[in-house]
Amino acid sequence: MRALAGPAKHLMRFNPRSKTVYLFDGEDLIGISDNGPDPQDTVADWDTLHARLSVEFPGFPDSPDTVRKHGELRVTPIDGSSQTEVFCEWIDGVTRVELRAARPDAVCADDETAPMQRAMDKAPYPVWYLDGFNRVKWCNTAYSMLARKVRDDRPRLEEPFFPDPQDLGALGRKKRLSIETEDGQHKLWYDFTALKQQGGYLCYAVDAHAVVEAEVARRDFVQTLSKTFAQLSTGLAIFDRNQQLALFNPALTDLTALPVDFLSGRPSIASFFDRLRNNNMMPEPKSYSSWRQQINALLAAATDGRYQETWSLPSGSVYSVSGRPHPDGAVAFLFEDITAEITLTRRFRADMELGQTILDHLDEAIAVFSADGVLSYCNRTFRTLWEVDPEESFNQTTVLDATRIWQKRCAATPVWGEIRDFVAAREHRGEWWAQVELRKGHKLSVTISPLPNMATMVSFAHESTPARTENRLLVRA
Repeated sequence: MRALAGPAKHLMRFNPRSKTVYLFDGEDLIGISDNGPDPQDTVADWDTLHARLSVEFPGFPDSPDTVRKHGELRVTPIDGSSQTEVFCEWIDGVTRVELRAARPDAVCADDETAPMQRAMDKAPYPVWYLDGFNRVKWCNTAYSMLARKVRDDRPRLEEPFFPDPQDLGALGRKKRLSIETEDGQHKLWYDFTALKQQGGYLCYAVDAHAVVEAEVARRDFVQTLSKTFAQLSTGLAIFDRNQQLALFNPALTDLTALPVDFLSGRPSIASFFDRLRNNNMMPEPKSYSSWRQQINALLAAATDGRYQETWSLPSGSVYSVSGRPHPDGAVAFLFEDITAEITLTRRFRADMELGQTILDHLDEAIAVFSADGVLSYCNRTFRTLWEVDPEESFNQTTVLDATRIWQKRCAATPVWGEIRDFVAAREHRGEWWAQVELRKGHKLSVTISPLPNMATMVSFAHESTPARTENRLLVRA
């Protein structure tokens, strides 16, 4: 220990990791340990040492009188990761200040910070204590690391970079907020919580950056989906796990005539279909008393991916409605206007029925074979003539099956083989005719005509039919 002749005139360059002892007589420095700073760069007095130490040790007393009142004081650093502490004691009118390695098992005279240090030093998220003047009095390792990240390795731990808890107005409740680095390049998100303590606030900050990024990614994804679905002509309604409308596209409003403000209000599935029923945009239930049961059955079928129905509306429109399950308990409904398709199908079916009726009234027996030799059509006269009805069989009737039936009921002739060859042919398909004789003695005129798409029509007429003349048809050689 070296003594000083009088108050030092210079300031020391403080190294908190070294073990140093200072002796004070009142406010004046009277001695420094041999391993202390250079005499040319020393602490001048108590105020100088306080100014140097209070940055990292906010609890360092303002004057030696505080030490005299307590007898001993152990002052912990603001940074929970620091391995240094300050020990002050009063010895026969001299104040001794020692910078030494921290002693975890020692008792701190500061009853407020000691329990926090022991409990929070190892916490994986920032924890700090604010005094009544909104100054950081203590922080754990995670907080000091965050301070260096935010302030570019100049932590200034005593200056909080989170908002004042009083300004947030949400004591004891979690509040999500962001802080920016000093270079303005990054924004960090945390779930902040402050608890009122005697003389200050105990604060916690849990990293929520990954959660916020996931929410942003989800929102961007939903917006992308919305833009994509906006181009679809199929109406889309997605209900979340709480059975509330979470997403819809413009086509849904066009097809259902439901107002946008109603859909934007996130109606429930029941309210959604109630509104459709009230607007005559879905088939009227047979019994309104069972309406809720029908909705529940509809939802259950959609959840299993089994809901697929065609709605014929009072307006004449026809909708195809399907329900599909989505992840996390969500369900999607698709609405497609198939009125034009159904109308075309019905018109085609009517035309087919009309054509069938006309052909059934002809005296000629007609059979049409497709390109692969399968009987695709025959009229009533054909079924009567040959005493067969292909529609009664589950198996397809081929040209081979048909010619075998004709051969059994007619005299021997090579015509049947020629018909089979013609049906299978892809070239030189000119119309021709021949004559065959039934075993009962009646003669038939057979006409073989090519049709579009490589189909073939075979017609049979009795020789007495006046419409047939020999100079109208060519005989196949």
